[in-house]
Amino acid sequence: MPAPHRTAERAIAAALGAATVLGYAPLYLYLLPLFTFAGLFFLCQRASGARDAALLGFLFGLGWFIAGVSWVYVSLHTFGAMPAALAAAITLLFCAYLALFPAAATYFSRRWQIAPALNWILFVPAIFTLLEWLRGWLFTGFPWLNPGYTQAPASPLAGYAPILGVHGVTLLLFATAGMLCCTCVIRGRTALRALWLWPAALAAVWLTGAGLKTVAWTEPTGTQISVSLLQGNIKQDLKWREDHLRATLDTYLQLVRSSTSQLIILPETALPLFLRDVPADYLEALAVHARRNNGDVLIGVPERLPNGDYYNSAVSVGNAERQTYRKNHLVPFGEFIPLRPLLGAIVSKLAIPLQDFARGASDQQPLAVAGEQVAVNICYEDAFGEEIIRQLPQASLLVNVSNVAWFGRSFAPQQHLQIAQMRALETGRYMLRATNTGMTAIINPHGTVEAAAAEYTQAVLTRTVAGMRGATPYVRWGNLAALALCLFIIGVVVFIKRHTQKTTAD
Repeated sequence: MPAPHRTAERAIAAALGAATVLGYAPLYLYLLPLFTFAGLFFLCQRASGARDAALLGFLFGLGWFIAGVSWVYVSLHTFGAMPAALAAAITLLFCAYLALFPAAATYFSRRWQIAPALNWILFVPAIFTLLEWLRGWLFTGFPWLNPGYTQAPASPLAGYAPILGVHGVTLLLFATAGMLCCTCVIRGRTALRALWLWPAALAAVWLTGAGLKTVAWTEPTGTQISVSLLQGNIKQDLKWREDHLRATLDTYLQLVRSSTSQLIILPETALPLFLRDVPADYLEALAVHARRNNGDVLIGVPERLPNGDYYNSAVSVGNAERQTYRKNHLVPFGEFIPLRPLLGAIVSKLAIPLQDFARGASDQQPLAVAGEQVAVNICYEDAFGEEIIRQLPQASLLVNVSNVAWFGRSFAPQQHLQIAQMRALETGRYMLRATNTGMTAIINPHGTVEAAAAEYTQAVLTRTVAGMRGATPYVRWGNLAALALCLFIIGVVVFIKRHTQKTTAD
């Protein structure tokens, strides 16, 4: 049985993890994660060994992800018709898997422990950041709740996003937490030096970030267009019902006709039938209205090809010739079934339509619509910054079409909005988000939401936006710079440790 103080520390670790979620949207308490991660580092410094530190990291992660992504349960049970007990068990298992990544980071924090300053300000932040990158890549990746997102858009650390992307911001967040931790764990003469050294270093990092926020990495192309983002507010339990199809089509036709914008954008799968089955006169009505506005309508609609493959697509009609973007990064279980022979029994419990989408090509180009080059991404795809920049710097606008009604009245839509804010920061582009139930929003190149429709309402969000040109450093080198920086830090620290050990032995 663990000592009482160990039990208390483990409970504190889980509570700190849960509190971290308050740093994300909708509260945007971006300073809070600095202290929760500093608290985790402090607990790990006091741990009895690497295994104890790993357990603290796991419990922190469990609190973090249960509080932050428990909306997975809503998707599985409320809308996927999975039995409640099974949905709860799978949600818990998923959160436990995600918690393995902070557990691994805290394990290495003690397994390779060195001088506190090197350990908590350099080594651990680099290890943690690499593991966060791995979480966003392994098994197609789940980068949701990456700590760097908490800093978008208001934090001074957000100034680093156009250079190093979300992972670079994460690294600096962890480094800041490490500095806070060091002020508590260093003793003696070193502690006296830390009284001015760590605050000075902290101020330098944050003031530089604030200065970077004033840098204009991109510039307007000189053209502006009017855009309308449609939010149909079609209930998820009605969306795919055949007896509600006509009402859905009529809703979007009326919303389109209410807009005089050059670019009109419908949400993901706004039309809940295959494109080939959409009545020809319906598509023509949309196209006629778009041409009347001297522009185009971008429609979220599933698309089935003659060979039987079907795609989650966005299709344009209007002035320009018809163009299509097909979703490339699919959602496991929601859009494709991984390890079907092993997981088929679980999948059979889900009442989710169209679970076997094909993947669109990874080298798709921007759509030339309404006089702009539009980089389209669909729902979950905007969580992957390095995939978004594939269409840049050619694209002048970013467009995300989503349907997060699957997650009910949870934090998921607001968390997704904050992810899109980071993409706008990284690329120096407007991000236009059209969703079924929220958050439909227009985000400027500084990551600020210029306008947003109220959730769970039918709305047409209209504004004039500027196309942008140029490339941020992140657009040019993607995640490579942040990952290389992490590896460099780890290499330097390991070299110093080995050199110190050799000198001591001699």
